Amino acid sequence: MNDAIKMMESKMTPESVIRSRKMAEQEILAIRLGQLREKLGVKQTEFNNFSQTSISRLEKRKDLRISTLIEYLNNLGMGLEIRTFPKTKRKEIKEEILLRV
Repeated sequence: MNDAIKMMESKMTPESVIRSRKMAEQEILAIRLGQLREKLGVKQTEFNNFSQTSISRLEKRKDLRISTLIEYLNNLGMGLEIRTFPKTKRKEIKEEILLRV
């Protein structure tokens, strides 16, 4: 799988690779939200302040507000941690927690 991805990326512009990876990460987030809910045994109808329809839509969205994600996770009894990390190999910049709720 990784070889196929590398082969496809080698034929793309760097900008296209970045855009494609971002889109893939958004899709993966949507999938992971539903998987987390199912793993915890929570039905879409069991959320406070959300209808079943809104949970279904939320789990398919590619772009979420942080406040919505926090409320969704709160209903699952989970928290959220947002970390920053350097994309370069600069030693003076370290990973940091920006938010933990």
